Amino acid sequence: MLASAAREAARSAYAPYSGFHVGAALLFADGAVVQAANVENASYGLSLCAEASAVARAMNEGRRGGLVAVAVVAEIAGEKPDAAASAEPVMPCGRCRQMLHELAALGGTDPEVIGVANGSLLRVPLSALLPHAFGPANLA
Repeated sequence: MLASAAREAARSAYAPYSGFHVGAALLFADGAVVQAANVENASYGLSLCAEASAVARAMNEGRRGGLVAVAVVAEIAGEKPDAAASAEPVMPCGRCRQMLHELAALGGTDPEVIGVANGSLLRVPLSALLPHAFGPANLA
């Protein structure tokens, strides 16, 4: 299951400041799965979301389009006061939605986005998370 791949990726997260470990797994039409985790930085604005890391990894592997599904799993590590943040399934932030849209648009797909937390699952098409998205077609 794609959520298991995302959960496995979350174990590699570097999140010493928030304790919020996020893993993402991207499924492509050829069956390939690309995984990545979030990477925090003491300068918070330089942190990388798991989804952005996965998109960058996929692009660096030469993948252009073919994205059919995305799973995102969040887990709280250690004792943090914001532990309730993982109670609801996590969805990509706006920046990551845009990055996922661009990758999907290259292949003309509308991938299913699966958010997972505490055994809860939420499935939403990317187009519902980012309606009227700006992408490559807008540059023509």
